[in-house]
Amino acid sequence: MLTRIPDSKAARHDLTPRTEAAAAADKPDPRVHAWRDDMADAALKGVVAAPRYVTPVPHRLIDGVSEMMREAPQQSAAAVSELLPGQRFDILDESEGWAWGFSAHDHYVGYISAENLRADAPPRTHRITAPTALCFSRPDIKSDVAHNLPMNSEVAAEDFDDTFYRLRNGTFVHRRHASTLDEYVRDPVRVAQAFLGSPYKWGGRTRRGIDCSGLIQIALAACDIAAPRDSDQQRDELGDDVLGKPLKRGDLIFFPGHVGIMADEERLLHANAYWMTTLIEPLEDVIDRLRSAHAEPVTGARRVV
Repeated sequence: MLTRIPDSKAARHDLTPRTEAAAAADKPDPRVHAWRDDMADAALKGVVAAPRYVTPVPHRLIDGVSEMMREAPQQSAAAVSELLPGQRFDILDESEGWAWGFSAHDHYVGYISAENLRADAPPRTHRITAPTALCFSRPDIKSDVAHNLPMNSEVAAEDFDDTFYRLRNGTFVHRRHASTLDEYVRDPVRVAQAFLGSPYKWGGRTRRGIDCSGLIQIALAACDIAAPRDSDQQRDELGDDVLGKPLKRGDLIFFPGHVGIMADEERLLHANAYWMTTLIEPLEDVIDRLRSAHAEPVTGARRVV
């Protein structure tokens, strides 16, 4: 039986064309538009007032390292997202070991340690497709593992033999764990299932720890579907509205501050802080838990084709 979510007026009203933060400030959303009191992205000239406008400088995170993006330039600041190895980060300012700018794949703004960012990184050729790929010191699965790479890491690689790619840093990745940048899969649910059992981590985007919208973003990226970072942005920008219609595998279901993807017509796959893990459970169980705190537990349902 297909699950149908009530098509209430309150839930429909929540599907606004802009995020709540942007509407309240009547300015571009600061999560994806970079400006501070002392400077702004040159692309925002004429949009926001700033003493100076800066052209961002592209950098990439080195292989073997994931870095948390933070809301302030200090290690104790709250995480806002996670940059994966090889992904691009455009820098607007660098001071005392911290770079301020945005991740290129979703334009999300934050601070990141500048230590492992490089402006001269070679062009990326391949993407990691396994939940975790091992980088071997030699083209031999019995050799030492130099480091690991999470799914959607971007690497500079070349053909080596029928079993391995050789990365520019001298390590080797099995061909079953990577693909060229123009190869994608078709089922985001299958990708998300690879993260079952991953601990919930605010801002995380890897098998070591992931949050609800990070799971959706990673799963869709593997299918060549670009998605914004946060759940409210995903609700406002992705797919078609199917609120009130029978649900299908792959539909995205949105709650106050949360999102999951339907594993089938009745069960939700999501990374969540209630269980502190990534799991599949009946959608009705999730809705029942939220009823005491929210008159409308479901704020949207979107179908991404």
